[in-house]
Amino acid sequence: MLSFDDFDLSKTGDGLLPAIIQDARTLKVLMMGYMNREAFEKSCACGLVTFWSRTRSCLWTKGETSGNCLHIVEMFKDCDSDTLLIKAIPDGPTCHRGTTSCFDTPDSEGFVRELSDVVRKRHQQMPEGSYTTKLFIKGPKAIGKKVVEEAGESVIEAVDGNRDRFVYECSDLVYHLLVLMEQMGVSVSDIERELSFRHR
Repeated sequence: MLSFDDFDLSKTGDGLLPAIIQDARTLKVLMMGYMNREAFEKSCACGLVTFWSRTRSCLWTKGETSGNCLHIVEMFKDCDSDTLLIKAIPDGPTCHRGTTSCFDTPDSEGFVRELSDVVRKRHQQMPEGSYTTKLFIKGPKAIGKKVVEEAGESVIEAVDGNRDRFVYECSDLVYHLLVLMEQMGVSVSDIERELSFRHR
């Protein structure tokens, strides 16, 4: 376990530790902030990324107003012991602009999350003629039947050794599972948190 004393901040001038936050699942760089000893120790104690605000001269835990907290998974120091890397699981967008990251780099989260967002918007807007809308109208029982159906078809293709068909059926399975998750108010992040908890 790292301690604040493991770092050499003699060259920083202000005694603050630069902390880079990275999504533990996608490895996307989310933001950068600064920590003093108190912020570092609070982060370690509560498991949520906490910074020292240089403008307000006070501690602030990321997400304390927005709800988009950063749950610490792992912490590493760099080769010079003057920078901290934190791998964390975000509750939502990290940037105050509502974007995943404070850096305008291409999104590396993958299409599954993008599709999950599309499904969520379909549920909110319920556009007429949309297959997803029709599924939500039919309700969880009908959506669940589709999940079971697509799971069965995926297994059949796996048993038959047909990789291309397996990919096709798995894609149907993932889509319908995302619809059922949305119906149940469960996000991809919820599943990732559960899996991460089991892994730890």
